[in-house]
Amino acid sequence: MAKLTKKAVEALEPPPAGQAFLWDGELKGFGVRVTKGGVKTFIIQYRNAEGKSRRINLGRFGIMTVENARDEARIKFGALAAGQDPADSNDDPHHQVTVSDLCNWYLEEAEAGRVLGRRNRPIKKSTLAMDKSRIETHIKPLLGKRLAHTLRVADIEGMQSDIVAGKTAKPRGKGRGGVPTGGPGVASRAVGTLQSILGHAARLDKLESHPSRGARKLAGKKKRRRLSVAEIKLLGAAMRHAERNGENPVALAIIRFLALTGFRISEGQGLQKPWLNVDAGYVAFPDTKGDAQVRAIGPSAAKIAACQPIRGKSPYVFPSDISEGHFTAAKACLVRLCASVGIKGVTPHTLRHTFGSVAGDLGFSELTIRALLGHAAQSVTQGYVHIDEALKLAVTRTCEEIAALLDTAQETAPTPQVDRAG
Repeated sequence: MAKLTKKAVEALEPPPAGQAFLWDGELKGFGVRVTKGGVKTFIIQYRNAEGKSRRINLGRFGIMTVENARDEARIKFGALAAGQDPADSNDDPHHQVTVSDLCNWYLEEAEAGRVLGRRNRPIKKSTLAMDKSRIETHIKPLLGKRLAHTLRVADIEGMQSDIVAGKTAKPRGKGRGGVPTGGPGVASRAVGTLQSILGHAARLDKLESHPSRGARKLAGKKKRRRLSVAEIKLLGAAMRHAERNGENPVALAIIRFLALTGFRISEGQGLQKPWLNVDAGYVAFPDTKGDAQVRAIGPSAAKIAACQPIRGKSPYVFPSDISEGHFTAAKACLVRLCASVGIKGVTPHTLRHTFGSVAGDLGFSELTIRALLGHAAQSVTQGYVHIDEALKLAVTRTCEEIAALLDTAQETAPTPQVDRAG
């Protein structure tokens, strides 16, 4: 094994996964580590008096020379020979970083576009907002004061159990935000966020290792709720009654639009006019959960979008009447509508699942349904949009089937109850 030199360190290639090491042939235990991202860090590795294997980062190559690192390694090994454990020294920067510190650093990295998500692209603003919420609501209160390098898998899974048990649940405040509660889904997503933070820190040498690797996340419950044919008719009756009794027309239009398209609520409420092609029957989203994609819409859905009133220079199909942005209160309207006719357990996602289920009832394949819901995107190439004729047929039939059910008079439907509260 040769002596570690600048030339040898520069020639060290990053591994396809994990990390690789190059050890010095003269000073045993001194070497350099390279990650798959190409970050090279000088290290020492040894066993302390208790026989435990320890590893210390000395500094990053490029900032520290090979000679400087070798001198620092000799000092650490000298302390070891004198009966001290260099890893217990308070001057190791890795041992001073708390989980809260890492969370703050991660958010700064993400806002600067240095945290990559799907397809190795910077994570979306919506993802960052959710990460920030989980950090402030769950991660910091439970683990924020812990030194990051002391975390173990048991600590990560313990945080998960505490979230499920409701230890971070809070009473609702005065704002419009939701109520932080426990549950497997919330807990699992918080663990996922913490794993992303720790993984990013380990990649960029803020931590010696990834302390959450191996932690098991709870499986969340899949949302399977759909509206039955009778419930779709009841929802239509509730919408007609609400329209006569002064419900916000934009909120009602959004709910009907979501029911007729299967769009996510963020896609429906945030729809912009330049993305909409009514005549061709499609929406060209520049960005969605699955990146840019084209989504076909049926005639009744296109008509709703085309008939919305114009508010100044607002680019939104469903503009807010109190701000420059888009309308955001359709979910609350849906809750009121369903409560008025006794439909329970409905969220905006229920409308999306209902759209896919009705398409299935009509005999369309799973692949076609995935395309209808945006799980299999149509392509946009050099301004030319191609939507398969079979997909046009599927979206038209599904859209018009739901429209007909919403407009069906339900003779035996209970009289909608007007919510007088608030």
